Amino acid sequence: MTARAGGADHEEPSDEVLGRAAEAFGLLAAPARLHIVWLLARGEKDVSGLAEQVGGALPAVSQHLSKLKLAGLVRSRREGRRQVYYVDDPGVVAVVRLMIGQLTEQEREQGARPLRRLRGTGA
Repeated sequence: MTARAGGADHEEPSDEVLGRAAEAFGLLAAPARLHIVWLLARGEKDVSGLAEQVGGALPAVSQHLSKLKLAGLVRSRREGRRQVYYVDDPGVVAVVRLMIGQLTEQEREQGARPLRRLRGTGA
């Protein structure tokens, strides 16, 4: 089954793809992890630089990075004694930038307002 969206044909995603997408979005549902990915989308950083910008404790930020790495959302490389983290997937960068940009624009236009929760969805 195909659907038209934005002028392009898209196949119906498999259950496996939907499951993996839900897991990735679940990981990004934590504000600290979303902030980390957003910062890494802007450039490489080590754990201490991320902890400083996120305002979190080094062990907590390190734990968030481990989860993001396991999910394949973040990668790292050794640079001397430091481990440098980055987002290697332009699609992940685009999704995070799109969502944060959209919500920032709405906030500017309408002032801060809470997101509506959908009953019975856990969201």
